[in-house]
Amino acid sequence: MEDKVLKAIQDDYSDDFAWCYGCGRLNEDGHHFRTEWLGDHTATIYTPQPEHTAIPGFVYGGVIASLIDCHGTGSAALALHRKNGHEVGDGQEPPRFVTASLKVDYIKPTPQGVPLKAIGTIQEIHPKKWKVDTEVFANDTLCVRGEVVAVVMPSTFLK
Repeated sequence: MEDKVLKAIQDDYSDDFAWCYGCGRLNEDGHHFRTEWLGDHTATIYTPQPEHTAIPGFVYGGVIASLIDCHGTGSAALALHRKNGHEVGDGQEPPRFVTASLKVDYIKPTPQGVPLKAIGTIQEIHPKKWKVDTEVFANDTLCVRGEVVAVVMPSTFLK
């Protein structure tokens, strides 16, 4: 896998919805998580910064939870966008999702200073609800498993 994401779904989100602290490209202070297809799975690669430390040498679990959260909603957007006949970068605005449920299981301490790779497996539950199972690796070591249930963003979120 590449060390960076080349064609991220977040790049196609409208400016109105590109402000998420985790994945919003317009949030100057955010993480800028970016999610793309990796075969039948999805991938997000992110290198935590020194300020994302829990204890020296290890990543703060909240940052990892944020990674899984945004990876899950981005993966659901990729899946529904493809189901609707579109791909990243084709000029069509992708659907936006919000998190209905987030579960995180920390398997091993996650080391600082290496890129983290979140790999997602997507399952449609309902036309407006998707489940994404995610595994987060540091190098080749599985550190965290997570699950996101994502729902299409309600129209009440629109301006």
